[in-house]
Amino acid sequence: MRRSFLFALAIASLVAAPVAVAGQTPPSSAPKRLLLIGGPYDHHPKGTHEYMSGMRIVSKCLADVDGLQIIVTNSERAWSDGPAMIADADGIVLFREQGARWMQKDPDRLAALEDLGRRGGGCVALHFGMGTVDARYIDRFVALFGGCHGGPDRKHDTLSVKALVADRRHPICLGINDFEVHDEFYYQLKFVKPAGTVAPLIQAKIEGRLETVSWAWEREDGGRSFGFSGLHYHRNWQLKEYRRLVSHAILWTLKLPVPEGGVDVELPDEILELE
Repeated sequence: MRRSFLFALAIASLVAAPVAVAGQTPPSSAPKRLLLIGGPYDHHPKGTHEYMSGMRIVSKCLADVDGLQIIVTNSERAWSDGPAMIADADGIVLFREQGARWMQKDPDRLAALEDLGRRGGGCVALHFGMGTVDARYIDRFVALFGGCHGGPDRKHDTLSVKALVADRRHPICLGINDFEVHDEFYYQLKFVKPAGTVAPLIQAKIEGRLETVSWAWEREDGGRSFGFSGLHYHRNWQLKEYRRLVSHAILWTLKLPVPEGGVDVELPDEILELE
């Protein structure tokens, strides 16, 4: 009788054990938990602001990273489970419409995100994920992510440009060289003060000035943040430099090692195509 009870208890514990969405690390080794927060359709033309398809590509790029558990979510409507999901995460990637405004529209969501910062969690914002039309949402977003595109003086431009690697020694830039790209970039961003606190990673010449379009920031709370204002066009995920930049940034913000030769971000064509 006792043997049967112990056997049943063992089976129950196996069934109840959490299962990682990505990576091969068993639950007992406490993998880093990454929450990829995509967003719903925001009325941009097809092929632009394809948030969920982009998050799918990111999850595939990092699927084989040891010590990493990935959850992809769509922050559509009320997203009632969101604060609890953030509370369980070690880091997030925000890729949706007006992320700075969205962060602060729900008190529980804002509290969960700011607590993530206090816990030293990783914070990544991509394209409109760092944006807000209304300037009142800038300051608290900048305090967590380091930079924001917002307010009545916000600027963006669609152009073909040579993207320049500003800091080749930074772990995020490993294996990334200057590259040509056609994209919509936000620029003249609002950065955390004092000036020089964030580290420029990718810059581009826009309106005759060298503008920072990607940055890294080591926060005073011990956490790390990253932003990239490109990725308006879904097709730019086909650029190995884009996939590597975002993948390395996520690992860096989670304080996981970036491989010396860079993350292997080779993906089948069908993964890179728009769903």
